[in-house]
Amino acid sequence: MRNVKISVRSLVEFILREGDIDNRIAHDAATAMQEGGRLHRKIQRAQGGEYRAEVPLSYTYINGNLISDTISDACENPENLDLTTVTVDGRADGIIDIDPVTIDEIKGTYRKLERMDAPDNVHLAQAKCYAFIYASQNGLEKIGAQMTYVNMDTEEIKRFQYVFMFNELDVWFGELMKEYIRWVDMEQDWFEKRNISIKDTEFPFDYREGQKELVTHVYHTIVHGRKLFLEAPTGVGKTISTIFPTIKAIGEKKAQRMFYLTAKTVTRTVASDTMNILRDKGLRFKSIVLTAKDKICPLEERNCNPEACPYAKGHFDRVNDAMFAILTECEDFDRNTLEEYAERFCVCPFEFSLDVSLFCDAIICDYNYLFDPHVSLKRFFSDGKPADSIFLIDEAHNLVDRGRNMYSAVINKTVTLRIKSLIKGLDPTLTRRLGSVNKELLALKKELDNEDISQGYTGRHVIYQDILKLVLSMQRLSDRLQHFLENTDHSKIREELLDFYFDVSHFLYIYDLLSEGYIIYGYYDRDEFCVRIFCVDPSQNLVACMDKGVSSVLFSATLLPIRYYKSLLGGKEEDYEVYARSTFDPSKRGLYLAQGVTTKYTERSKEQYERIAAYIHDIVEARSGKYMVFFPSYSFLENVRELYENRYCFFEETKDIRLAIQNERMTDEEKEEFLALFSNDESLDTQQGTLLGFCVLGGVFSEGIDLQGDNLIGAIIVGTGIPMVCEENELIKSYFDARDGEGMKYAYVYPGFNKVLQAAGRVIRTHDDIGIVALLDYRFDYASYRELYPREWSNIKRVNRDSIRRELMDFWY
Repeated sequence: MRNVKISVRSLVEFILREGDIDNRIAHDAATAMQEGGRLHRKIQRAQGGEYRAEVPLSYTYINGNLISDTISDACENPENLDLTTVTVDGRADGIIDIDPVTIDEIKGTYRKLERMDAPDNVHLAQAKCYAFIYASQNGLEKIGAQMTYVNMDTEEIKRFQYVFMFNELDVWFGELMKEYIRWVDMEQDWFEKRNISIKDTEFPFDYREGQKELVTHVYHTIVHGRKLFLEAPTGVGKTISTIFPTIKAIGEKKAQRMFYLTAKTVTRTVASDTMNILRDKGLRFKSIVLTAKDKICPLEERNCNPEACPYAKGHFDRVNDAMFAILTECEDFDRNTLEEYAERFCVCPFEFSLDVSLFCDAIICDYNYLFDPHVSLKRFFSDGKPADSIFLIDEAHNLVDRGRNMYSAVINKTVTLRIKSLIKGLDPTLTRRLGSVNKELLALKKELDNEDISQGYTGRHVIYQDILKLVLSMQRLSDRLQHFLENTDHSKIREELLDFYFDVSHFLYIYDLLSEGYIIYGYYDRDEFCVRIFCVDPSQNLVACMDKGVSSVLFSATLLPIRYYKSLLGGKEEDYEVYARSTFDPSKRGLYLAQGVTTKYTERSKEQYERIAAYIHDIVEARSGKYMVFFPSYSFLENVRELYENRYCFFEETKDIRLAIQNERMTDEEKEEFLALFSNDESLDTQQGTLLGFCVLGGVFSEGIDLQGDNLIGAIIVGTGIPMVCEENELIKSYFDARDGEGMKYAYVYPGFNKVLQAAGRVIRTHDDIGIVALLDYRFDYASYRELYPREWSNIKRVNRDSIRRELMDFWY
């Protein structure tokens, strides 16, 4: 017997799937729910004695037979029967004991009620479900349904009233349940096939050294419901080593699904390929790769208005058929497959992909879909949803900065004034509220302008302890913006208004999250005054998201030092830490630390640039091939490039050296052309010529690219990667100095060294690769850096200008 429980609201939303694809006005959910609940209670209290509020109702449906009590009424031993039972429950907002008895369903809205000619079908369907349940359990021949809409700005009320005969509700509800049973049976049949295949699935490769222990660590983490922080050097097989034990845990009903979360498209592709390897071995497992709306939209320019988009118009009429087709015909829902079915059924591919994800066992997607407060998948993670997912978080070192950005917010005074000028004459109330916000921003700006330098002000920012007046004025502004956008159509300014509305909503949302991990400050951005709520320590917000799952595994090839990442990514004392053993032969990588050279700001000079250029040339002279050189900034790169070209690239004996230069404004096409120079298809003969790629440390070419074999034989890292001194980094430094005295490490040293590790990891990508890594900065020999070295760096050699070429010749030959 299959037993399923679903709420009335979830049932009708799933089956009817009606909505507005262009509904981009999403006010803060917590605030809206709080206000909606207040108005619900106010309306309920205002009713007479015949009004019963918040009445719980429940109904059980068995295989097409409707019953009003328990399953035992149908058979003595239902567990022995091949039946599907669905229990539908919820709370009716009100039941009015009049003739006929009437179900009251209350909905809050920001729409103008005079424009509403009828209730939304999904809302009315909720009322009809409650009406059917109550009528069937009380033997009523007819029953009323009342839709009560209340405007959340004005508290104006509008009602729509209906009377239904029980017989017609019986037929309607029966058809609703038959459609739902179709999906339940499909899903339950799939679970049985999936779990049988999981039991039979074996690890698809021979275990590398230490890999079986790694798989075991991941499995135990899931079983115990903890978090695992995993330093997994390139080559240990981290993708399969995390996915395989997660699938086994799902097969043992430790969780319902996995989310494989990444920061980059390339790692999503690796995860998808890994799923296909397992499917080739007999695994039955549905996986989907979610693609951003702008990327998957079939229109040249995205416009979600149903009048402008044929995929949006009628989407909800066709999407269930599209879903049933793809779910019964495929198991690998990559972008191409989703686009193919979306085109076949003429539905929005993005919305379609989100609906399909509900039936998937593995969801491969960007961090945003779990962590971003506005993008996270409410269908999985909203309050009340079961914590039945496992989170595999790849390249987790990126989550610190991403977390800070997602949970920070800014309001710009200049933009506020621009919006005020745009709506001048269109809405006097909105104009006044914009003026109030500008007034509060002006007061905060004066604090910045008048800050006493003698009190330690640096001239860059000022920290605020209280911005409540600004927040209150922004709350009033947000309500009016919501009203204006929902009830007027000024297409020429709508997009700009929407962007501003989202900025305001986000600012208010983040303000509600304020904790000791935040700093509020004012500053100038290109002469424009801004107030920023800055999330210095994102751990509290990130762990709140991870707590919506069974377990989380956070892994990266550069998760060092682990205690730093564990601190900022929400690790608890009882959570696990594992340092996986590298499987690469250390003799195949030469690692060199250059003496007598640095990028330290106080020592920068033409002489230093010349030394760096000379070191680079000594390295590439030892063996021709393809190298990347990573510099701390574009300006530093240019200084060295000019010297290197003039000294080493214009002479007969060095004519085979070619330079490829990364610039600040590279297009996607230019980036691809740059990488193509390092591919096997490039015509350069590595035995007769040298290609030097001059890149920026921390840029697009220092992380996430996979150049194997002779495509890259050396990485030369110039400097320690320390970030620029700026307002945010100085605030991070001050915060962690006050917390535990490690501000310099948290703001500069650790983030910088991670960039170094990422760049160094571009060289050895497979067990067959041979290459060198050269660190050009004497500070790498400081104790504070040596303690950060990964275990694989135990064979590092110190070199100078006199010894480097000899050491490299010994390595290569």
